[in-house]
Amino acid sequence: MQKNIAILHYSCPPVVGGVEEIIRQQASLFHRYHHPVKVLAGVGDYFQSGIDFYFSPLLSSQNSEIKKLQQKPVENQAQLKAIAQKIFNSLKKALQRFDVLIAHNVLSMPYNLPLTNALHQLANEKVISVVNWNHDSPFFYNNYPQELDLEPFRILKTYNPNIHYVTISESRAVEFRELYQLAENDITVIPNGIDPIRFFRLDPQTVRLIQEQELFMADLIMVQPSRLHPRKNIELSIEVLHALRQKGLNAKLLVTGAYDPHERKTVRYHQKLIRLAERLNVLNSLVMVADYQFNGGGKLPASRVTMHDLYLISDVLFMPSKIEGFGIPLLEAGMIKLPIVCSDIPPFRSIAPNEAIYFDLKEEPQQIAEKIQAVVQNNRTARWFRKVMKDYVWDNIYEKDLKPFLEKIT
Repeated sequence: MQKNIAILHYSCPPVVGGVEEIIRQQASLFHRYHHPVKVLAGVGDYFQSGIDFYFSPLLSSQNSEIKKLQQKPVENQAQLKAIAQKIFNSLKKALQRFDVLIAHNVLSMPYNLPLTNALHQLANEKVISVVNWNHDSPFFYNNYPQELDLEPFRILKTYNPNIHYVTISESRAVEFRELYQLAENDITVIPNGIDPIRFFRLDPQTVRLIQEQELFMADLIMVQPSRLHPRKNIELSIEVLHALRQKGLNAKLLVTGAYDPHERKTVRYHQKLIRLAERLNVLNSLVMVADYQFNGGGKLPASRVTMHDLYLISDVLFMPSKIEGFGIPLLEAGMIKLPIVCSDIPPFRSIAPNEAIYFDLKEEPQQIAEKIQAVVQNNRTARWFRKVMKDYVWDNIYEKDLKPFLEKIT
């Protein structure tokens, strides 16, 4: 059963800010994985359908009444406590049917003490599992206001065993352990991520393909935008795929071209390719995009949008053609800085004489696989792209870090 997740911060999109963008991405991520999601904020607006929202000026870091009272917090303790109780009551009602509240920065920053105290009360009274998702703290900087060392601000550096603590990097974890005077490893590190679906504006059909084929988890993705014809030499692509997998790489091959089911010759070629992939045990790593059938039914529509999306998520344009008249895909790859590995034939040489990695059609698949691997390993940009895709894409962070974390907290 999926946990119902609430996300809270002083503000949310369309307010512009680093934490606000993380909130957008996390809310979208949890919604994508079928968690009921609610965003709670003092300032912002509805930014995605299918997500619930709760807005209250008492949650803002810019609430004029709270800011005024916090200028003399000791003198105004009673009023601040009354506001904290009001926030507690409103949050308790807004969070009915929710299992987890992820509070971003509001438990570590001094901008709304009543909200901070209300969240501690929620945790202490077991109303909901509260996660203190820490990005920053004023105590990490030499010039922080000295009043923060006094009551009632000391709560900002007081560890609460009823709260679950998360921060965004190992270096931040060291700082927060020192701040909270923790001897044990009671802080979970879950990095900030990036959402390529939003960043690349991927088509929903492409996203469905990516999820079903686990493309964000791949070590290397080759894309071959070729229709199914013997002169496109797709059997060599499959043999190279096999060689890459023999090296221990979780490699994928995306072949985008269609075949004509009414043309007996192309039907036979398609069947030949499938048999080859089965024999080499790489059928699950080969994606024939043009006739791809989704698990739940329906076909992936062939479109230029999908083609563009597949370029964006791939590591290498692979073109092993025996014969070509020109080679438009090489130009398309250049537009998005996608490395090219291709057969050494005159049309390709005339287009990109020094910009592609070439191989002789007589070379063994293992030799070609080594060239492809070298392209990714020796190109810092390509290497960093794949590391980001594997380690910092929110979908992968969800599977590796977020999902296990959510399952263990009560």
